Amino acid sequence: MANQSRRAAAWCLVLTLLAISPALAEPRPPFVAAARAQIGKTLIYDPAYQRIAFPNGDVPEERGVCTDVVIRALRVAYGYDLQRELNADIRKKPSAYPRRWGLRGADTNIDHRRVPNQQAFFRRKGWELPVTQEPKDYRAGDLVTQMLPGTLPHIAIVSDRVSADGRPLVIHNIGAGAREEDTLFAFPITGHYRFVKL
Repeated sequence: MANQSRRAAAWCLVLTLLAISPALAEPRPPFVAAARAQIGKTLIYDPAYQRIAFPNGDVPEERGVCTDVVIRALRVAYGYDLQRELNADIRKKPSAYPRRWGLRGADTNIDHRRVPNQQAFFRRKGWELPVTQEPKDYRAGDLVTQMLPGTLPHIAIVSDRVSADGRPLVIHNIGAGAREEDTLFAFPITGHYRFVKL
């Protein structure tokens, strides 16, 4: 009887801990943690073209655009070099990528930093998921592309935190550095992706 009581008490403790600590039930994806770590470090939105190293190139950490949040988080969380991977794919199948910037060929300085190129790459990798208006369909670490006013493509990382009414927050750089905000459904969603490292 004492054994059953101890077992029941242990189960109650486990269930209580799970109820009060969502982090125990669902560990934070390293991708989200790597994106959140950019908040307070990347302070400037700067879309200027810059020559950068290859592979593993990056603009200075205090500046960048929405795509740089994704590039840096993939590199830190998974050791995944989107610059190198996207460049290899664009050379292999250039017709799969938009040709709207007047470039004659692949450019390791900028190709991976363009939202439409990231979308094409993610589709080609098989990471694309349905776009819905249901908060439950967006998991922490998912990537969401949106169309901002003025037909400006944007990308954000779905957070493991939610708004007071249950919408997942996103981590992005929409114009004032890396931030975590409630903008998942604030703009039309044009793509939904989930990273899978092969």
